[in-house]
Amino acid sequence: MVDVGGKSVVFRRATATGRLLCQGATIRLLRRKALPKGDVLGVARIAGIQAVKRTADLIPLCHPLPLHHIEIDFRVETRAIVIACRVETEAKTGVEMEALAGVSVAALTLYDMCKAVDKTMSISDVRVVEKIKK
Repeated sequence: MVDVGGKSVVFRRATATGRLLCQGATIRLLRRKALPKGDVLGVARIAGIQAVKRTADLIPLCHPLPLHHIEIDFRVETRAIVIACRVETEAKTGVEMEALAGVSVAALTLYDMCKAVDKTMSISDVRVVEKIKK
């Protein structure tokens, strides 16, 4: 692990986003809550939050951090679901990996829950879009 012992504890926030691209018919089923596995957005939100909390267990050499806030939001478009994950802490190192883990696992969960009706889906554009240190 990187030595962060000399760093100060400060407020840190990171936001990551990603997209699940899918067929319009899949989006229509999602909007009607008619997908076979049920409330896909609710389950994906919980999965993403769990991933944020377990990031240090998933990624070797990632520091475990005290998390103060985790927020996962979805924007449903005509042929995609846009996922955003915002994570906040007061620590010696940032929370970019936690935000990326949250988006990634939420996207994987959406994929898993929609794959029965859509074999064309793809996950794309996973990236950090905000990093704040105060």
